[in-house]
Amino acid sequence: MTNENTHTNNALFERGNRVMPGGVNSPVRSFRSVGGTPYFVASGSGAHVTDVEGKTYIDFVQSYGPGILGHAHPKIVEAVTTAAGAGTSYGAPTLGEVELAEEISRRIPGMEMMRMTSSGTEAAMSAIRLARGATGRSTIIKFAGCYHGHTDSLLVAGGSGVANQGMAGSDGVPDGAVADTIVAPYNVVPEIDDTVAVVAVEPVAANMGLVAPSEGFLQGLRDACDAAGAMLLFDEVITGFRLARGGATEWYGVQPDVWAFGKVIGGGLPVGCYGASREIMGHVSPLGGVYQGGTLSGNPLATAAGLATLELLDADAYVELERISTRLATGMRAAFADAGVDAVVPQIGPLVGLFFGNETPTNFDEVKALAENGVYKTFFHACLSRGVALAPGPYEILFPGLAHTDEVIDQAIAVMAEAAELLV
Repeated sequence: MTNENTHTNNALFERGNRVMPGGVNSPVRSFRSVGGTPYFVASGSGAHVTDVEGKTYIDFVQSYGPGILGHAHPKIVEAVTTAAGAGTSYGAPTLGEVELAEEISRRIPGMEMMRMTSSGTEAAMSAIRLARGATGRSTIIKFAGCYHGHTDSLLVAGGSGVANQGMAGSDGVPDGAVADTIVAPYNVVPEIDDTVAVVAVEPVAANMGLVAPSEGFLQGLRDACDAAGAMLLFDEVITGFRLARGGATEWYGVQPDVWAFGKVIGGGLPVGCYGASREIMGHVSPLGGVYQGGTLSGNPLATAAGLATLELLDADAYVELERISTRLATGMRAAFADAGVDAVVPQIGPLVGLFFGNETPTNFDEVKALAENGVYKTFFHACLSRGVALAPGPYEILFPGLAHTDEVIDQAIAVMAEAAELLV
């Protein structure tokens, strides 16, 4: 095998393009929306990643959320190594999946039972199926700009990876797959009738930049679902165990009927889960008639990494996460102001966003107007060339974590200040 250090990003991208669509395994990694050649990561440590050419970057991608502790955290590495030494997959129940489920249940009031999956997409898809099975209804309401994975019925008007490719949906999704999906504007409580099985929402819209729920929006959804006998689904693949110990339910004080989680609960390994009350989860096979399964669901490596991650995310950790994110957001705002650049840097707890404009967007249409003005592309490359890696798309957010020390944050802000000067 060729020594990794002899590779270049260009050469690997050329090789990748011969065997993978766009040279990558997820569209946003192709750099299509920002242009140029993606860097190929060779390793990560804490707040940094190093590419195959040996260049190191301060990393605010952090695998789009799982890296809340930073890359290669010793406790996570130890947990995965120990688990792998005993076997990597059994197709049988394990202690680890029970312990992870117990820990999640302790943190989320009302989530009494859950089922593990291998991804956030599977979790959201299964949660929708559960809601339909439990209510006997078929209609789904989702919100423009919210991304719930790439399952057919939820892909329409999705943010994040879909929007970054300049797409509204996807070829290959037949009309019938979305015939029962209603798309509503974010931050507006839609009309809900007795055909609606579930209203799916990101409690914080983090796949169209960072858009906060307006005052009363989440509670309004809760009340409207109750009145119509529909279920409310919180997709917390991003917000789960990042906003707070109890996720968005704790942060906003609104409890859905069904949850979907991913990212943080796997500590960087592929995992997701969906859950609800004992009564609702009683509809899931083998207890009920809603089928869902997976050969690698509850994988012992993933559950070990997830449990180790949650054990480190205590109350003090969340105070520190918000402090780090506040330092970053405040510094970014000052850098743009000093450069005379119109930019909005929203912050919700440990989540940080970036829009180039002078108005804070509240819905997907407003986000698109800012994301498509072309400024992010210039800023992204100016930062990347100076050693700060942001997500290669204007619909993504920044993921500062516990590994981002004050020194690292200040270095990143200095780079962003230089990059901001190029935008004038």
